[in-house]
Amino acid sequence: MDNVGIVVDDLGGAIDFFRELGLELEGRAMIEGEWAGRVTGLVGQRVEIAMMHTPDGHSRLELSRFISPSVIADHRNAPVNALGYLRVMFAVDDIDETLERLIKRGAQLVGEVVRYQDSYRLCYIRGPEGLLIGLAQEMG
Repeated sequence: MDNVGIVVDDLGGAIDFFRELGLELEGRAMIEGEWAGRVTGLVGQRVEIAMMHTPDGHSRLELSRFISPSVIADHRNAPVNALGYLRVMFAVDDIDETLERLIKRGAQLVGEVVRYQDSYRLCYIRGPEGLLIGLAQEMG
């Protein structure tokens, strides 16, 4: 897999949030032109993107803010059993410390932190703009 893409309204805020989670900004760019619309099927597309990667460099997250055409649907607050995008899960070293930092940036815990057997501590949070994000701390 090359990357996971998420459309946001506040690109700067999303970058700051995911930096707090440990991702690093690779770069920002404007994506526009006839070729871009041919890929997505959106004529006149202008999108500002930010590419971020995990500290180990193995996973990437592409954040996109559409300038044109306007956003036509909003799935950010869909419940976890909605069809389509569910969440992005991040491995963290210390789930409690990570939650503390992210809550200061506006994250909200969806349920509670739970223990899955003797393997993981897990939780879901609502991050920037209500995006559903999973956190997993391997135990042991």
